[in-house]
Amino acid sequence: MPRDEPQESRPPAKNSTSRDRVLILGGTAEARDLAARLVAEGHAVTTSLAGRTQDPILPAGEVRIGGFGGAEGLAQYIVDEGYDRIIDATHPFARRISENAIKAAAITGIPLEQSVRPRWRKQPGDRWQAVRSLEEAAKALPPNATVFLALGRQYLDAFSTRPDCRFVIRMVDPPVSPLSMGDHVLVLGKPASDPAREADLFTAHGVTHLVCRNSGGPAGYAKLIAARHLGLPVIMLERD
Repeated sequence: MPRDEPQESRPPAKNSTSRDRVLILGGTAEARDLAARLVAEGHAVTTSLAGRTQDPILPAGEVRIGGFGGAEGLAQYIVDEGYDRIIDATHPFARRISENAIKAAAITGIPLEQSVRPRWRKQPGDRWQAVRSLEEAAKALPPNATVFLALGRQYLDAFSTRPDCRFVIRMVDPPVSPLSMGDHVLVLGKPASDPAREADLFTAHGVTHLVCRNSGGPAGYAKLIAARHLGLPVIMLERD
């Protein structure tokens, strides 16, 4: 299950005179900010990206793209490259890599720090229905809804059980294979930072419901403001 945020999400400061080899498990805006700060402090930083996005925004320092082969592979890579610190700054719902990082740190004895963004909190006017799984989210949709899915490609299959609904699916990159649901339209691109643009998008497609994960952070929050202004119900996949 996705991990929750710790009490302190910023990695602790190190002695400014030391120069560490740091591995950041990243892909988030927070990871890029962290890489820039650590590089500016003089550390040797490598950020590992999963490689799901075709043209990712690259952080400061070195970049590694692709998997490690599980916790053991990650541990071997850490040892081979001589890292002094590991920082998990992945997406809050990136369960597998976070679990592998914990195991790899235990295997190698290298310190692991976590930087997890706080979750979004329901505000006055929000019409959120909290769910704990994608399957529960699919079941929560009313018949014949037009649903905006603000989810990654790997989270869509659960909604193929709802042929009565129409889906508007936003993706950064086009899918490499046909999607499993029938009635759907693709919207390619990243979320807008302007709630008015998100509201225009919802209105243009006749969206009646929004489904998203409680990822936190400013990047995707505009869609929730738009849903609030339009009075749209939101099926919110919560973290455990």
